[in-house]
Amino acid sequence: MRRIGLLAVFTLACGAPSEPHWAVADGFLRDPDGRAAILRGMNVANSHKRKPYFGHHQAEDFRRIREVLGMNSVRLLTEWAAIEPEKGVYDDAYLDELAKRVAWAQEAGLLVIVDMHQDLYGEGFGGNGAPRWACDERYYQAFVPREPWFLGAADPNLLECVERFYTSEELKAHFTEAWTRVATRLRGFTGVLGFDVLNEPLWGKRSLFDFENVHLVPLYEQVVTAVRKVEPSWIAFLEPGVNVNLGSGTEITTFPVDNVAYAPHSYDAKAEAGEPFDPARRENVFLHVENLAREARALDAALWIGEYGAASPAEPTWVDYIDAEYDAAGKVAASTMFWVYELLDEPTDNPVVIQVLTRPYPERVAGDPVSYAWDETTSTFTLVYKPRRSIKAPTEIVVPEKNFPSGYHVECGGCLFEKGPDRLRLLTPPPGEPAMVSIRP
Repeated sequence: MRRIGLLAVFTLACGAPSEPHWAVADGFLRDPDGRAAILRGMNVANSHKRKPYFGHHQAEDFRRIREVLGMNSVRLLTEWAAIEPEKGVYDDAYLDELAKRVAWAQEAGLLVIVDMHQDLYGEGFGGNGAPRWACDERYYQAFVPREPWFLGAADPNLLECVERFYTSEELKAHFTEAWTRVATRLRGFTGVLGFDVLNEPLWGKRSLFDFENVHLVPLYEQVVTAVRKVEPSWIAFLEPGVNVNLGSGTEITTFPVDNVAYAPHSYDAKAEAGEPFDPARRENVFLHVENLAREARALDAALWIGEYGAASPAEPTWVDYIDAEYDAAGKVAASTMFWVYELLDEPTDNPVVIQVLTRPYPERVAGDPVSYAWDETTSTFTLVYKPRRSIKAPTEIVVPEKNFPSGYHVECGGCLFEKGPDRLRLLTPPPGEPAMVSIRP
């Protein structure tokens, strides 16, 4: 993959001057000012997986994500089956509803990453993603569901459909066209940052190496190329094979497109199998996320953890689980997206979830983030970064009032700063290389 520097933020591929836009450079998403952006957001929503493909969520839900939790982004789920319910027939009314939700998010001040979701290949297997017409009915009839549900991904009938998808130019063309329809409908929304081409890709009957490099990466190139003919500025959020989510490594060696965020998920395997999270496994979470960061660097991509969380907030160690994921991401300065919004509003205004998810984070960094951390015991937030003095825009840290109800003090070695509502702006960087700023009561 070609490495792009900060000048790419201000230059089109052809070399002509352009308005500043988002890009990936030197390991981070960069905003139009060249600042590293940390995305902290929410998956919206589980209800998007099945007919009628949208739940009860309205504009106020997106405002809540921004104003109550202080998050800055959403991963908005869409479905191939919803876009193309019948072969060659596209549902413009569905795309209008999708656009309505993008508008709600944009009005709330949230960035949007559109995710083409799938679980268990598609609707024919009781999952979501591919429309029923995208495989032979006999495989659906022979499928035997398992518990937990995700074990169904090993069923030979499902694997046959996955294999047929990747080896069928016709099916891949339909999938690519579905993405093109999404891009065409959402073209012009400034709040759309990019697109997650395929959720948790299954590898069918191939070995993992053959799947990722022979089938998955070429599919990514095909879809990204088509989408960028419509919206050339969209960032591509590209996932490895689903196995990486639980701790193994990717076999992807390179991405053939630029402006990529590496988009794995981070889950504890035992917790996802239904066991309560064991706090003794906190170190395993850290090791997994550190490996994801190494893979992102090797792929010359930003690291964006598209899902973390899940399990039930009723579990006695759920808070420990979410803390471990957040702390591990902070150690490598990664972006994260919590799974899933329904855990916040079922029951309504779940106070445990709100408390755990509301915490400080660096939203924009005028330089290269090294790490960020939140110490709940002392209510201290720390950001370590390497300043780039050529960037004139301030470093901005989200400081929720819930975390500092009586106000806060800033320690930054004499740097200039200003406090705003739920936000700290560093007007000059702290001294030192790397620089450090601490916020405490």
